[in-house]
Amino acid sequence: MVSVTPERVAEDIDSAVHRHVEKLLRGYLAERRAELPAQAQTFATAVDTLSDFALRGGKRIRPTFAWWGWRAAGGEGTGPTAEAVLTAVSALELIQTCALVHDDLMDASELRRGHPTVHVRFTDAHRAGGWLGEPERFGMAAAILLGDLALAWADDMFTGAPLNDRMRAAARAPWLAMRAEMFAGQYLDVLAQAEGDESEERALGVARLKTAAYTVERPLHMGVALAGADEDTIASVRAFGTDIGVAFQLRDDLLGVYGDTVVTGKPAGDDLREGKRTLLVSLGLRYADDAGRHADADLLRRALGDPDLTEETIRRVRDLLVEVGAVDELERRIEKLTVSAMAALDAAGLAEPGRTRLADLAIAATRRDR
Repeated sequence: MVSVTPERVAEDIDSAVHRHVEKLLRGYLAERRAELPAQAQTFATAVDTLSDFALRGGKRIRPTFAWWGWRAAGGEGTGPTAEAVLTAVSALELIQTCALVHDDLMDASELRRGHPTVHVRFTDAHRAGGWLGEPERFGMAAAILLGDLALAWADDMFTGAPLNDRMRAAARAPWLAMRAEMFAGQYLDVLAQAEGDESEERALGVARLKTAAYTVERPLHMGVALAGADEDTIASVRAFGTDIGVAFQLRDDLLGVYGDTVVTGKPAGDDLREGKRTLLVSLGLRYADDAGRHADADLLRRALGDPDLTEETIRRVRDLLVEVGAVDELERRIEKLTVSAMAALDAAGLAEPGRTRLADLAIAATRRDR
């Protein structure tokens, strides 16, 4: 086990969770890079790319939800125990780094947060260096290895946090479940694309596993478990987290088609080019077919997975999804999920300021523009 000693926090963590997570990640990644043996210094430069990716522009949603779960279940906001908890939940960002590096590779995405994705950076380095073999294959190999390294270091950071035995045992169950659910959701996503599955059930299944579980539900579960919450509280918090997590993904589905590239950092219409069978797409296809707009439904089906999709076709798909009512229905579902989540939050009997901050986070997650 790699032991992690949290740096003393001079500023109250509650006032700037995001900044404290960033500081911990920066220090941890620098420490792990420095441990690499002398013969692995070429690899160290590759690790720099991973660190740059992990530290650039993330919203730190997962550790933030986990922190406020801890606080809402009675965990203290300052002191050695609070700093140990912050270290443990900051490891969630390295899980996220692993997921994004691999997701971008599987989706052949070229941009993330307004910059080239990891596999693209290594593909370009191979091409610029005139190296042997295929540039794309090298980029793929580098991204797989660095994504795996992020996952390994996430486990090291979590298990190395100086928690007591009771806290470590309590957090272990959601940590293990979250990792398996994340990979299951990713597999269901690529399987849906491969099978051309247009069902709402599959789209919602992917949203629950790939996004809701590891973005909100399990981080919250982890936070309240660290604070010693009882089973009823955990159940209510998980219900809140599931509904907000699915709503978060539905908002992401809208942004994947209608988002501003300057704001989102990803090309407009990228979800269409990647062939994502989102709930928005499922509803659009069903509503178009039900309305007898079969030519429009066929246009949407042809657009899915077309890497050469034109701006004109993207515009036509956008108009179609609005006209048949798919966008309005998705907005209604986001609102319904938010209402049910807030009811679960109220039932959890959580402490302040955590309860209010979780409610604020829920609203921010479902009404965001990036």
